[in-house]
Amino acid sequence: MNKIHNAFENKKAFIGFLTAGDPTFEDSYNNIMAMVKGGADLIEIGIPFSDPIAEGPVIQEANIRALSKGMTTDRAFELAEKVRQSTDIPICFMTYLNPVFKYGYDRFFARCKEIGVDGLICPDMPFEEKHEAADVAQKYGISVISLIAPTSEERIKMIASEAEGFIYIVSSMGVTGVRSEIKTDLGHIMEAVKKYAKVPAAIGFGISKPEQAKKMSELADGVIVGSAIVKLVAQYGSEAPEHIYEYVKSMKDAIR
Repeated sequence: MNKIHNAFENKKAFIGFLTAGDPTFEDSYNNIMAMVKGGADLIEIGIPFSDPIAEGPVIQEANIRALSKGMTTDRAFELAEKVRQSTDIPICFMTYLNPVFKYGYDRFFARCKEIGVDGLICPDMPFEEKHEAADVAQKYGISVISLIAPTSEERIKMIASEAEGFIYIVSSMGVTGVRSEIKTDLGHIMEAVKKYAKVPAAIGFGISKPEQAKKMSELADGVIVGSAIVKLVAQYGSEAPEHIYEYVKSMKDAIR
């Protein structure tokens, strides 16, 4: 069993996302460690991609910054390895299927196992095609995380019953980004998910404020925040760690 279950053990999980190499390799390491210090329970490390179709402008720009500084899949592995040497926190990569496919499924998941990455989230991988990656990942003990969107109500049973690691509940239609309010009937979705899933479920997309995090944590086993943290990176550059620490601490306090 990998470490993902530790993120949810006897608590609501705060899951924080950052793009590898944004704005530099060292900065992204320092920012991840600030999230850990602030109380994050699981870290998502984004491997930048040139066509991140699920991302809004904030994370798109982070991808551009990271790629322009030479961040690659190999460098993202180096970053995850450096994080793993400093902490036991569960780590998931978040990226698109193309970089994983191009790297080679066997090579990618073998490297994940070697350095201690616990899971992979691929927003553009349809459930029906998941097994071409998931079957390889399983050989190495890596969880391929399933996403459930507001449109997939009839598909919830099918997706949730096969899910591993945790389920990523997409709170809103559209791309990632900060939202002032979330109108999806998440209570209804969570009810259905809990009926069929054997793993915890966390809500992401659009959560940015402590009061939103608290509300979502009452429905789900955890909350996922990306764009709000990436905005701090864009705003403060190398000075971001202290701001990220304070922000993550406030979000974690809200869901305790």
